[in-house]
Amino acid sequence: MEIATEVATPEHVQKALDACIDYLWLGARTTANPIAVQELADAIVAHSHKPKAILVKNPVHNDPELWIGDLERLEAKGLSVIAVHRGCNHKPCWAMAHHLREKRPDIPLLIDPSHMSGNAQYISALLAKAAELQYDGSMIEVHPCPGNALSDSKQQITPDQYKQIVNGSISSQSRTNLEPITRDKAEQKDNSTLLWLRAEIDELDDQLWQTIADRMKVSQRIGEWKKANHIAPLQPQRYAQILAERLQWAEQNGLSQELIQHIFDAIHKESLKKQE
Repeated sequence: MEIATEVATPEHVQKALDACIDYLWLGARTTANPIAVQELADAIVAHSHKPKAILVKNPVHNDPELWIGDLERLEAKGLSVIAVHRGCNHKPCWAMAHHLREKRPDIPLLIDPSHMSGNAQYISALLAKAAELQYDGSMIEVHPCPGNALSDSKQQITPDQYKQIVNGSISSQSRTNLEPITRDKAEQKDNSTLLWLRAEIDELDDQLWQTIADRMKVSQRIGEWKKANHIAPLQPQRYAQILAERLQWAEQNGLSQELIQHIFDAIHKESLKKQE
């Protein structure tokens, strides 16, 4: 059985490679710092035992170019690399992984659904999406008793759950090893670009609907305050001011003012209902 472990300092690298660990991985907070990545790359190259590959998680913030830079920094040292997409702040950030896939289709790409969701119940759905988008594998947190885990207990699954989820969610074409691959860029783009773009749209829609739901909660609180202070729900001057600002914003961003007014009126109408 091959072994992988996370390293964050040159001392970690020394101990892991002294123990002949097969794969090293760099966590999201480490990859946010290119200086730290360079120090780790230097430590790996200086050691007599070379790992089979370095797994590189995306930085904690949505910065695809920084992620690619980390990968290429390691490649420049002659190291094989594997990208691990773990999302940002429990959101997939599909656009970031899509950018990586288009620019470097030759680099194997794994999904980390555990960190991406922060919740074990979403792992199966994320693995199904990864299979659809032709990821090369996954990196999943498994624990014999997640409730007793010292960290990240909500995002871990049991070995039995792991077996059931993987058998049900990963396509038979997904790769089962971590060796570097050669991918035809044109073929990859033709087969999956639309699916990637739809994933980006779905994520943006989720954020949009959640923002509207959050806005309605605030509107309800405003309604409670207005009732307590004997103020009418509709404030025409406030409405006109915000609408004018939104229409100006639409013009600056190349959007139809009719579309923005239609959306704003619908949201405003629903907000007034919450305040009644």
